[in-house]
Formats: sequence, structure tokens, C-alpha cells
Amino acid sequence: MIDRAAHVTDEVASLLDASNDARIQFIRSKPWVHYPKAKHIVDLIQGLPTHPRTTRMPSIAVYGDSGMGKSMIVGRFKHDQMLAFDTATADAQRKFLVVELAGGPGERRLYAQILAALGAPSNPRATIVALEQTTIRLLRAVGVQVLLIDEIHNIIAGSWREQRVVLNTLRFLSNELQLSLVCFGITEAREAINGDVQLARRFDVVTLPRWKADDEFQQLVLAILRNLPLRRPSILTARGLKRTLRVTEGVTSKIFRLVNEVAIQAIETGTERLTDEAIDDWRPISEEEAAFQ
Repeated sequence: MIDRAAHVTDEVASLLDASNDARIQFIRSKPWVHYPKAKHIVDLIQGLPTHPRTTRMPSIAVYGDSGMGKSMIVGRFKHDQMLAFDTATADAQRKFLVVELAGGPGERRLYAQILAALGAPSNPRATIVALEQTTIRLLRAVGVQVLLIDEIHNIIAGSWREQRVVLNTLRFLSNELQLSLVCFGITEAREAINGDVQLARRFDVVTLPRWKADDEFQQLVLAILRNLPLRRPSILTARGLKRTLRVTEGVTSKIFRLVNEVAIQAIETGTERLTDEAIDDWRPISEEEAAFQ
């Protein structure tokens, strides 16, 4: 007997008999796809809490161009919340906390954003010392062991002094609370972080380069296909893969968009699979993308 769901994951298999609308909604809303490169980074981050607590905790910096999947990895931690149960205190603790470094850099803004991520209000009139003490108290009480900073490159918008203040604050929090840092940002942020030698030495650097025609790219496409609720196995040859790579310029978000849009069309037309011909027929919406056809 042929398994009609062998081409998809167990989660997706349960959706194969769902309505077209339900399957299309699943494709549009799925926040995470388990592909090897991202899994490697997630595994590294999830391993950080197992390190013995010291004042110089290991940390990770993830760099890559815009659209290379950093936000998808961050979203993995946001969605799962990463709560752990402390049997000694009978309290649920959050090992991981995600903070988006939005807007201009500054010590006050950083503390306010951490407090917001914790769901705690911050008094705009509070002194820096008061914000610092409140932040440390709450991070310790919740049990945060890894602080994930998204959009770390936003510190570049500040002066050299403002950049140093933010980086010094992160180093102080890491020392004081014995927590690891994970910073996500575009490649330009690397120079700013390297400006703080003591902090930079703590980071293991992981890069997300643009995809190229190799086994890793094929594994990415296969992972996406296995997460699409299409009723028939897709058939993509080297031709379809090469065109996908060419028109997306190897950018992760564009690859997901192309494959997802073709998959939705396959559901709507009843073909229920991706083919080289369907990839050939795909056209981007924006004129800028169309220039790479």
C-alpha cells in the first residue's frame, strides 16, 4: 500500500483532508520550518542554559543579510515561550527572553524594552539606577538564563558613545545575572560589537550566508515542501531548483515566499503539487523582483 502522506511531516499529514481555505491559511501562517541550518542554531541556543553559571557566560552572535531567516529563528523562541518548571519553588520560569532592540540606542530604552518583554511597566520618569535595579530583580525572579537581542544592528544608529553604553549594559547584565547573550543582526553590527573587546570575546559567531546551489539548499527546499499540505508529492528537478535560487537571489524569505505562493496556486488549481513548470510560471509582484527573472 502506498502511504499518501509519506511526502509530508506528521503534523501536516493531518491537514491533507482539510478544506482548501484551511490549508492555504496554514501555509500563510506557519511561523517555523525545521530546516538543518536553522535547527543547528536553535540547538546551539537551547544548549546555553546547560552551561555552569559563571560571570563570563558563553554567548552567540548570529549575523546575516536582511531576509536570511534570523526573525524566523527568533520567532521560534517567542512562540514556544521556553518555560521551565522549578520543582523547588513550584514556579514556572522563563529560561529565554526575547527583546527587540527597536529605535535609537540608549541605556534607558534598553531597560524599558527588557521590562516590556517581561510584561512589566516602566516608569518614564524613573532614574537609570531605578530601571537597572528593577530589571535585574525581575530577570532574576523570572529565572532568565538567556537574553536574546533581536535587531542588534540598531545600535549603529547611535553615536560611538551610545553604542558603548548599550554594549556595556549588556555585558553588565550578563555578568550580574550570569546569563548568556544571543544577538541577531545584519553583518554591519559585527563591527560595532567587536568594538567592545571584552564582550566580543564571549561570542561564538554564526553567519547566515545567502543560499547557493548545494546540498544545504536542497535540504532547505525539501524541508519547506514537507511542511506544505499538498496532497501529491512535489517533483522538482535541478532545473526548478536553479530557477528558484536565481529569482530569489538566495534570500531565505524570498525562497519561502516563492514556494508558498506556488503551493497555494497548486491548491487553488487542484494540481496539488509543485513542478518545474509551476516554478517557471511564477512571477513576483514587485517590479524590482521581476528584474531578476
